[in-house]
Amino acid sequence: MKTIAACEMEKQRPAESHRFGSLLLLLLFCSSCDSRPPKLALGALERDRVAHAAAASEVIIALPAAQGSIVKQGDILARLDDTLQQAQVRRAEAELAQAAAQLDKLRNGAQAEEIAAATAKVAGAKAVLAESESQHERLRGLLTQRISSKGELDKALAARDVARSNLNVAQEELRLLLKGSREEDLRAATAKLDAAAAVLAIERKKLADLTVTAACDGILDDLPWHVGERPAAGTPLAVVLAGNAPYARVYLPEPYRVKIKMGDTLTVHIDGLDVPISGQVRWIAAEPAFTPYYALNQEERARLMYLTEVQLPDSAAQLPAGLPAQVDLP
Repeated sequence: MKTIAACEMEKQRPAESHRFGSLLLLLLFCSSCDSRPPKLALGALERDRVAHAAAASEVIIALPAAQGSIVKQGDILARLDDTLQQAQVRRAEAELAQAAAQLDKLRNGAQAEEIAAATAKVAGAKAVLAESESQHERLRGLLTQRISSKGELDKALAARDVARSNLNVAQEELRLLLKGSREEDLRAATAKLDAAAAVLAIERKKLADLTVTAACDGILDDLPWHVGERPAAGTPLAVVLAGNAPYARVYLPEPYRVKIKMGDTLTVHIDGLDVPISGQVRWIAAEPAFTPYYALNQEERARLMYLTEVQLPDSAAQLPAGLPAQVDLP
């Protein structure tokens, strides 16, 4: 038989169980009603990826740097076959030399030998004209004596006119040589020289681009092509993870946006590290992620996120990209 005390305890247990369940429900309800945003910004470690593309569709002849190695700005990452481009450069150099020679010729004017030849040509034209005029006068006199025909006189007249024209041409040529080059010809030759120099600069730049060099310090993350392959122009040949250290790319809750500005120092926790790292805010997105602010009420605005980047110090250079990270918020 149960004692009176045992019966009393059995009567109290349902009441205590009811009170405990009510308390648990109250705690769950209160926790669900707590809409305060967490004081953490979650994200992962990232590095800026710099893709170095092929300037032309040429065969890869060398990949001096190993994938995963540390590279400095200017280090050679890949070499493309430059045989054709070398020929283009030599042709541009020849065209530049030709344009320069033509301009020098115009500036220097005629040589003494050219002037002497033109002078001799004028003298010869004068002699021919004198002979033609003498022949014409002789035939005209014979025509009056009916010794010569009218046809012979006409031929002599035409020969005299041709000789006179040849003399005029020779004299103009000599005058042109003595006068020198026209200003318009000099400007045209100068412009042609400048154009040839620009073409040569372009061809040399194309030649230099066939040797792909690192645009910044970092880690050579990817070499998608092999020696002997011919990638298309514009295809990435090497991908470099820029910078000495990664940065934490996190999502900043909207209520903390006004409390944080670029240059602030924040504490970053990284999975696998027991000691947090101090980082500096280097960028905050101007626009929030997810839903536009004007579509939310006051309570829902706390769900907006601003993409934020926190740069880690150089002491964190060995940390790989992709590690989960969280940033303590003030």
